[in-house]
Amino acid sequence: MTDANDRELVIRDLRVAPAANPEHEILKGIDLTIRKGETHAIMGPNGSGKTTLSYALMGHPAYVVTSGEVLWKGRNLLTLSADKRARLGLFLAFQYPTAIPGLSVASFIRSALNAKLQGLDKNPDVDPTDATRGGISMLDFRRRMREKMALLRMEDSFATRYVNEGFSGGEKKRLEMLQMAMLEPEFAILDETDSGLDIDALRIVAEGVNAQLNPNMGVLLITHYQRLLNYITPDTVHVLAAGRIVTSGGKDLALRLEEEGYGPILRDAGIEAAASEADLAVPQAPEAAVAAR
Repeated sequence: MTDANDRELVIRDLRVAPAANPEHEILKGIDLTIRKGETHAIMGPNGSGKTTLSYALMGHPAYVVTSGEVLWKGRNLLTLSADKRARLGLFLAFQYPTAIPGLSVASFIRSALNAKLQGLDKNPDVDPTDATRGGISMLDFRRRMREKMALLRMEDSFATRYVNEGFSGGEKKRLEMLQMAMLEPEFAILDETDSGLDIDALRIVAEGVNAQLNPNMGVLLITHYQRLLNYITPDTVHVLAAGRIVTSGGKDLALRLEEEGYGPILRDAGIEAAASEADLAVPQAPEAAVAAR
């Protein structure tokens, strides 16, 4: 029988500040439970703390957790290093992926996969480079890579390119999805995966995400555009503002945000908006803005 703790990620009173200024809290008490098989979307105005939340969950050193806990598989993730969180099945797709000149996509992903195969405590009986000792053979690795690349409509030559060097915005996001497909996480955090994508690239990336959704993976989808939710249907939508989740609902909440912007919801939550109404509007994708004009 599966323990319920293995089926959900629980965030309790999470408070986070920049490491450079620990007195200035960005997140001011986040409470959230996401179960495997569920997709939760977080939307919010600029500066609300969306990316801070994703970085804090994965252990980014630029942020310090001032209080709270994040429970996953019977452990408080906040006590673990970033690599151990990944070994426990977490994955973060970056909004702005970094280029790594000299390191091929195939080598990068194989190294990450081998590290995950060793387990949380690096089981000495497992040698990821040896297919007879718990590893994956080069033949199986290449076969899996080709399958996942085909899913994301990538050419085979993509595997030999250096990580994100000279990549377009769409190629960078597809590489994030390829890593996710190969690592098969149990909990995926997608930080504004749609930013910088035209409509065709967005559709391909969304199709790649949808193809990976399954009952054994939970997803936290952070987005600034409602348009992504036209392709990936969330179970729950949360609005993050002033460091807190101020309201939650279904996809109709995202549609309301697209129509009204954040201003009315912030006022309903008793939050005084310091930003202008233009800043609080849900931004349109570039092609939608052109069509509107």
